[in-house]
Amino acid sequence: MSKLLSPQTPSSPSFVKGSNPLTSKVTGVLSASYADTEFRDSLALLDERGVHSTAETRRQLRLDLQKEVIDSNGEIINEFAKVAQQLRRIGTTIGKLNESYLEIKSQISAAQGATSAALQEASQLMTQRQQVERKQALLMSFNFTFVLNEDETAALTLTSEPVDDRFFVALQKAKKISQDCEVLLGFENQTLGLEVMEQTTKHLNQGFQKLYRWVQRELKTLNLENPQIGSSIRGALRVLAERPTLFQNCLDFLAEAREHVLSDSFYTALTGSSRAGAVDASVKPIELAAHDTLRYVGDMLAWAHSAAVGEREALEVLFISDGDEIAKGLQAGRENELWRLVADDGDNAVDFNPVTALNELVDRDMSGAARTLRQRIEQVTQTNEEIILAYKLANLLNFYKSTFSKLLGPGSSLVDSLEALESEALRQFRSLARDHVATLQGDFQHTPGDLRPPDFLLDALEQLSAIMVTYETSLTAEGDREADFEPILAEIFDPFLSGCSNMARSMSPPSSQIFLINCLLVAKTTLSRYSFTKSRLSQLLARTEKEKEHLVDGQYEFFRIESGLDPLIGSLADLDDTKESVAKVASLDAVQMQALTRASQTLDNFLPSALMDAVENMRHLQDAKLARDITEKAAERFCVDFEHVEEMLMLADDLAEGEDAGTEVQSLRVLFPRTSGEIRVLLS
Repeated sequence: MSKLLSPQTPSSPSFVKGSNPLTSKVTGVLSASYADTEFRDSLALLDERGVHSTAETRRQLRLDLQKEVIDSNGEIINEFAKVAQQLRRIGTTIGKLNESYLEIKSQISAAQGATSAALQEASQLMTQRQQVERKQALLMSFNFTFVLNEDETAALTLTSEPVDDRFFVALQKAKKISQDCEVLLGFENQTLGLEVMEQTTKHLNQGFQKLYRWVQRELKTLNLENPQIGSSIRGALRVLAERPTLFQNCLDFLAEAREHVLSDSFYTALTGSSRAGAVDASVKPIELAAHDTLRYVGDMLAWAHSAAVGEREALEVLFISDGDEIAKGLQAGRENELWRLVADDGDNAVDFNPVTALNELVDRDMSGAARTLRQRIEQVTQTNEEIILAYKLANLLNFYKSTFSKLLGPGSSLVDSLEALESEALRQFRSLARDHVATLQGDFQHTPGDLRPPDFLLDALEQLSAIMVTYETSLTAEGDREADFEPILAEIFDPFLSGCSNMARSMSPPSSQIFLINCLLVAKTTLSRYSFTKSRLSQLLARTEKEKEHLVDGQYEFFRIESGLDPLIGSLADLDDTKESVAKVASLDAVQMQALTRASQTLDNFLPSALMDAVENMRHLQDAKLARDITEKAAERFCVDFEHVEEMLMLADDLAEGEDAGTEVQSLRVLFPRTSGEIRVLLS
C-alpha cells in the first residue's frame, strides 16, 4: 500500500515503458494552463459556433477548421484578381496621357517660336504704360494734396457760399496743404513750393475772414436772452481760435452784446420796465417787492447770482466741451502770427485755460449789471442808520462774495466789487457802533441802585446776540471764525464792558465787585451760546474769578472784624506750635483778660446772625449759587483762623500749667470758651 502512494511511482520504469500517444495527449491536456489568453479565446470561439462536445464533433472539428481556412484563402485570391485587372486598365490610361502630353508640348514649342517677337513688343508697351500710369497717379496725388479744386476754392472764399461742412473740409485741406508745402521747400527747386504756398495762404486768409464775418452774423442772430451755442458755432469758434486776433474780436463782440442785454435785464428786474420804457408785466419789480432794506439787497444779489449761473451754463459748452481744441488752436495761431515771431515773446504767452476763459467771459457779461448793483448797494449802505442791519448787509455781501468767488474765481471784477461793498458795509457798521457808544456816554455815569447790569449793556448784548446769529450762518472757515469775529466784539461789546468797568471803579467794595460780576455774568451767558467766542468767554471767566476772590476777601474781612477777633487773629497769625512761640502768647495785648473777655462777648453776639449778615452783603449778586460759594469760602477761611487761635490758647494754657504747677493760673480757655466745632456749625 505504501508503495502505491509513494511519489516515485509515476517515474518508475514500468510506467514509462507503458506510455502511448493517448497518454501523451492526456498529459498535454492536463498540463495546459486555463489562464492562457489564447486558450480562453479558443474556448469562447467554440461556444460562439455552438459546438457541442461529442465524439463526432471532436473528430470533424479539425477538418472543418481547415476547410474554412481554405475557403477564406480562395476568396482573397479572387479579390486580388480584380485589383490586378484594374491596375492593367490604369496603366493603359497613363500611356495614352503620355502620348497626349508629348503632342501638346510640341505644339506649344512651335507657338512660342512664332509669338516671341510679339510678346517682346507687348512687354515694352506694358512697361511704357506703367510709367505713364505712375506719372498720372503722381500728378493726381499732387493735385489732390497741394491744389484746391474749383468747388473747394469757391466753398472756401466766396461769400455767396454757405459756411457748412464743405467749407470746413476745404479749410482743413488748405491748412494741410500749407503744412505739406514745407516738404516741397526742402528740394533745390523751391519755385513750385513757393507758388503753392502763396496761393494756399491767400485762400486761407480769405477763408478765415469769411468765417469771422459769418460767426459775427450768427452771434447777432442768437437768442441772447438764453444763448445756446450750437455745434456749428462751436466748431467755427474752435477753428477760428487758430487766428487769435479774430477769435478775441468775436469774444469781445459777444461779451459786449451780453453786457448790454444783462444790464437791461437787471434794470427791468429792478423797475419792471426796460430802459426804453416798455413795461414787462411778467416781472415783479424788486424795488416794489422788497419790504425792507436787507430783502432789497438780497433780491438784487440773488438775481445777479442767478444770471451769472445761467450765463455760465449757457456758455459752458463753448469752452468746456472743446476746450482742448480751442487751446491747441490758439497755441498754433500764436506760433504762426508774424508779430509774435518778430517779437519772439512766445515764452511769455499764457496757456489757454477753458475754465478761466469762461469765467472771464461771464464776468465781462455781468460787468454792466454789476455797476448798477454796486451803485444801488452803496446807496443803501450809506443811508442806513441801524447797526444790526449794517452788519447783516456786510454778512450778506460776504456770503455772495464767497459764492461768486467759487463760481467765477477770486480775481473777477464782480467779486472785487462785492469785496469793496462788504468793506464799505463794515465801515458803516463800525461808524454806527462808535456813534452809538458816543451817545451813551452820559449813561455810563449812572450806576443802578440795585447793582444790576445797566440797560445800555443789556441792549448791547441784545444787539450782539442778533449779530452772532447772523455770523453763525456765514461761510467763514471754522478755524478762522474766532479771529474773524474778534473785531466785531471790539466794536459792539468791548466799549460797553469798559463802561461798566469804569462805573465799578467809582463804587466802594463790595458793591464794585458785585456790580462788575453781574455785568460779566450776563455777558458770559450771551457769549457762551456760540463756539466762535471761546477765547473772549475765557477772558470773562478769568475776570469773574478775579472779582470773586475780591468778594471772598471782603467777606472774610467782614467775619474777622464783626466777630471782634481781628486783633486776636492778627496777633496769633505769625506764631506756631513751637515752645518759643507759645511762650509769647500770654504777653500779647489781645490775649489779656479784659481784651479776651471782650472778644469772647463780641463773638457770642455776632455768631447767631453772622451767616445771615454775610449773605445780606451778597444780596445784590444775581447769581445766588455764586453768592453762597463766596460766603462759604470766606467762612472756611475764618474757621481755619479760629482753629489756629483755639490751638494757640490751648498750648499757652498747657505751658502755663507746666511752669506754675503749684500756683493757680487763670485759664485762657475759660475766658474764651468757644470751640472751632461750634463756629463751623453756626457758620455752615
